[in-house]
Amino acid sequence: MSIAACLREIARGRDGARPLSREQACGLMTDLLHGRVTDLELGAFCVAMRVKGETPQELAGFLDAIHATMRRVPGGVTPTVVLPSYNGARRLPVLTPLLALMLAQRGCRVIVHGQTDDPAGRLTSHAVLHAIKERGVDVEFAATPEAVADRAGVVWLATRQLLPGLQRVLDARRVLGLRNTAHSLVKLMQPVEGALLVSSYTHPEYLHSTAAVLHMLGCWAMLLRGTEGEPVADPRRLPRIDAFEAGRHRLLCEAETGSLAQAPDLPDGRNLGATVDYTLRLLHDITPCPAPLRRQAEWILELLARQAARRNPQPAIQENLNEELTP
Repeated sequence: MSIAACLREIARGRDGARPLSREQACGLMTDLLHGRVTDLELGAFCVAMRVKGETPQELAGFLDAIHATMRRVPGGVTPTVVLPSYNGARRLPVLTPLLALMLAQRGCRVIVHGQTDDPAGRLTSHAVLHAIKERGVDVEFAATPEAVADRAGVVWLATRQLLPGLQRVLDARRVLGLRNTAHSLVKLMQPVEGALLVSSYTHPEYLHSTAAVLHMLGCWAMLLRGTEGEPVADPRRLPRIDAFEAGRHRLLCEAETGSLAQAPDLPDGRNLGATVDYTLRLLHDITPCPAPLRRQAEWILELLARQAARRNPQPAIQENLNEELTP
C-alpha cells in the first residue's frame, strides 16, 4: 500500500479518517524507516496521525516494522531493564538516570535510550549521565548496540544507533514543531529481547491504547503516568502504575491523591549541576530517596524476579532480585 493510498485513509480528519490494519501500518512504517518517502510525505503522515490518533492495531503494526529493522542489544543472563528517555526536564529534575543507577546497584543491566539533545531545549538524561560519568560514576556510552556487554551497569544508546530511520521521523518535530507517532513508538519498542520495558504515557487517554499494545505483544513491562513524560515516578506522589507479565495485566497501585504532607526538596530541573548533585546525594544515601521512586524500583525488581522465575533462574540471581532496596 503506497504512502499516498495510506494518506487517503488516515488524512480525512478526526471524524472521517479510517484506521489502518496492522499489516498496512507495518508496510507504511517500513517505507518510512527505509527512506522510501519524501520529506513532504513524511510531514503529511505526521500531521495526519497527530489529528487522527493511533489505534492499538496501528501501533502494533508500526512496532512490527521497527522490531524487524532495528539493531539489537544482545541478550544474556543479567536481568535487563529498558528505560526510554525522550522528554527530559521541564520544571522537575529528570530522575531517569537516578532510577537507572539505583537498579544497576541491585545487579541489573539498564539500557537507557533517547536523543542526545531536545528540540525544545529541555535537560536530557544524556546530559545528566554524561556529567555523572565525569564525576567518576560508571556509565557506558556504547559504540554500537551489539557491543553492549552482558553485565550489570547503566548503558546509554542514542536512537540513531538503534534505528536511523526512526530518528528521521522524530526529527520531523524540529520542522513541524509537533510531537508525532514516533514519540509514542520509542516508549514501546524493545531493543533487548527478553528485557523488562518501563514505558510511560503523558496524557491519561494514552493509558488504554498503550496498555492494549503491551497486552497484544505479550510484553513484560511496567507502565506508568510519566513525570513530565519520563519513565520515572513523580518524587512527590505515586502515579498509577501497571504491570504486564507476558502481556497479562496487573494493577500495582492507583495514583495517590490529596494534598502532600511534606513535599521533597527538589532541584530546578533546568539546572544540570544541581540535578547531578541531587542524583549523587540520593545514590550514595546522603539524602533520603523519595518514597515513590524507591517504591517504583522495588516493583521493577519484583517484576524481574517474577520474570526470572518463569525461566528457571539460578538461585543466586533470584535471591539478589528479591532483596528489598535500602531506604
